[in-house]
Amino acid sequence: MPDRAHSQTVNTDSLKKDSLRKSAVLIKRKEAAALSKQYDIGDLANAILHPHKKPDSVLKKSSGITVIPNVAANPTIGSQIGIKAVAGRKLGNDPNTLLSVAATSASITTKGIIYFYVNHNIYTPGNKWNFQGSLVAAKTVTPDFGLGIGRQNVEGTEADKILADPQRKVYTLKSLYFNFREKAYKEVAKNLFVGAGVSFDIRRNIEAKDTTNKLTPSRIYNEQHGLPQDHYSADGLLFNVQYTTRDNQNRAYKGIYVDAGFRVNQTWMGSTKSAVQFTTDFRKYFSLSESHPEHVIAFWNWGSYLLGGTLPYLELPGTARDGSFRSGRGYTSTYFKGTQYNYSEVEYRFPILRNGFISGVTFFNLQTANDELGTKLFQVWQPGGGGGLRVLFNKATRTNLCLDYAYGKYGSKGFFLGLNEAF
Repeated sequence: MPDRAHSQTVNTDSLKKDSLRKSAVLIKRKEAAALSKQYDIGDLANAILHPHKKPDSVLKKSSGITVIPNVAANPTIGSQIGIKAVAGRKLGNDPNTLLSVAATSASITTKGIIYFYVNHNIYTPGNKWNFQGSLVAAKTVTPDFGLGIGRQNVEGTEADKILADPQRKVYTLKSLYFNFREKAYKEVAKNLFVGAGVSFDIRRNIEAKDTTNKLTPSRIYNEQHGLPQDHYSADGLLFNVQYTTRDNQNRAYKGIYVDAGFRVNQTWMGSTKSAVQFTTDFRKYFSLSESHPEHVIAFWNWGSYLLGGTLPYLELPGTARDGSFRSGRGYTSTYFKGTQYNYSEVEYRFPILRNGFISGVTFFNLQTANDELGTKLFQVWQPGGGGGLRVLFNKATRTNLCLDYAYGKYGSKGFFLGLNEAF
């Protein structure tokens, strides 16, 4: 009897493995058939360099690595040149494993910004673990437009008016910036992850271009909150819960992504001030067509809320301060900011060419923040919006080159160029 029971167990396990393998093969064949109908930069290069070469079999594994010049332009950085590599692949043979992605870049801009980073979002086979992290070293030039959401008719002292600047006058902050962040998530139920990690954000050699009376928003904020003017560290522990059913991390056609967590900055870890933040990230994707799933309406809401303690001025949540620095198209980074901040966006994505090489988007966003003169979160809203084109760089990973033109208030507008969707 024990031998028969053992044999039955082995047979059951073998059947499950065979079923998984067959399922994985069928999914790969279906994906390959869909990919064969699409056209990306690699196909264009082959058509130019090897015009008589027969196309590869649709079952041949496509490269998941894209290396391109990192050319970009937006109001925050000016014009940028550098090199960037983006990689994506599924680990293991489980067809349900989510796509793992990683990227690295080195660049320099016309505004004197030098930036190097490496980041990753890795799912182990079967989604048992998810590792998210980044490493950044940069010489930055940050435009500063004051604290708050641009409320008009500000009353108070001269310092109050400069800090909440309703006219959105721009100041410049230069610094050296170093960041290390790593989070590990464990799957505790299907698509549900619980994680923890650390983040170290370090600024050195902060220089603010003062006015004749030595009053700038950053200097006023630092004096009011007992922070050094030329340096700080914001080092803390991270605790997060994540739920995801997105079909692709770079360009989702369907699914949902939710992440909520606490950041606890601790002086014993080297942080200049202690602080507790609560952050939420919600994304939902609706495909409008089964035959053309790239017709998508996408929703995004991101929020960050200081619950206690003090945040350094440049660590306040605000425009383009989300994890991918892509929120608030139409405005420069940190154009609006506060200790409490919330951002919402809706985007319609649609194909233009039947082979998927060129597609387009239209988008609209709203952001709100508090200030230190009594303006509450959700009391004042600032809009932005625009449209853009997408060029398919790597069909295996759905990597797109994104070219957007966006508008905001106060005459704010600009061209935004990046790799992969904003969310």
